[in-house]
Amino acid sequence: MNPIQLFDPVSSTYTYVLFDTTTRDAIIIDPVDTQLERDLQVLRDYGLRLVLALETHAHADHITSAGMLAELAGAKTAAPVDCGISTAAVQLKDGDTLSFGAEKIRALHTPGHTAGSMCFVWRNHVFTGDTLLINGCGRTDFQSGSAAALYHSLTQVLFKLPDATTVWPGHDYQGKTQSTIGAEKAGNPRVAGKTLEEFVAIMDALHLPPPKRIDEAVPANLHGGLRHDAHPANSLQVQPAPGYAGDISGALAWRWVLSGEAVLVDVRTDAERAWVGFVPDTPAVAWKQWPGMVSNPDFDAELLAAVPPGKKVVLLCRSGVRSIAAAKRATELGLKAYNILEGFEGDPDGNAHRGHKGGWRHNGLPWRQS
Repeated sequence: MNPIQLFDPVSSTYTYVLFDTTTRDAIIIDPVDTQLERDLQVLRDYGLRLVLALETHAHADHITSAGMLAELAGAKTAAPVDCGISTAAVQLKDGDTLSFGAEKIRALHTPGHTAGSMCFVWRNHVFTGDTLLINGCGRTDFQSGSAAALYHSLTQVLFKLPDATTVWPGHDYQGKTQSTIGAEKAGNPRVAGKTLEEFVAIMDALHLPPPKRIDEAVPANLHGGLRHDAHPANSLQVQPAPGYAGDISGALAWRWVLSGEAVLVDVRTDAERAWVGFVPDTPAVAWKQWPGMVSNPDFDAELLAAVPPGKKVVLLCRSGVRSIAAAKRATELGLKAYNILEGFEGDPDGNAHRGHKGGWRHNGLPWRQS
């Protein structure tokens, strides 16, 4: 069985969907934010339940949709531990395996393009990200790259896989879709038959222009592609946003709630509040609900009933994706609506709270375990 291979023409990025044919549990590798609706439709068309969104590294040429897929499809995110993607729920080390249904995928640490880059082996397939491309390889001139490390990853890690292993690259710029380890080992012009010194000289002579989106893509991808721009210096400021009144920190939201100026509405699912915790005395109006994270048909009526006339509404979800959509809808309903940046898991001091359940405040908001 082959993976589902999807292509983003703007960044020439390949995204892959793999699934267990019995349970329909699925994983996605290197998703792209602008292709979110396409990927969700693929999941629907195949009847899949997304359980994992994997990254091969922190990308510099596009923004990932991993964080949004975690919100909208209920998946966990997974990324190489050495990439510094702090929001990933699973921090992968060399040799780690991940399960989806009865299927397993194994992580290989293959530094060089970046220090944390990984490839993933599934059955007789390897997903190589930017480490190994068809007749090429990833660049090594920025973002903790190292030509010497990449040479080792290619010759001593990937080329040790069976020759028949199918290579599924993270990019291709010539319309090629797949290769094999044997073909790349024998004919890749960057590395086949080259010494370390020759390879380093080739990489040093490339002189490629920087990726067009590197300045926005890398910071965003270190946070799963989500908005994480709430800074302590701006914790009590409203940040303008298109389609609704603005983005605010949890600290400012709670100040408004305590003063009676606003109502805080939690748009997470019932299951999330049960698993993770809830904000006391806060109306719960789910934007989407399980099973299947489908839209809540009663959202409009429930939201309007929760917000007294003349009051602002501040909307909270897990990480700030659904609450943006909910704020836009609330605005359409005539409410003055604000989104809480970073959501329930956010941290106004820049320190991740992920997985921590012993404290009293998340993102400036009081909370409780169920």
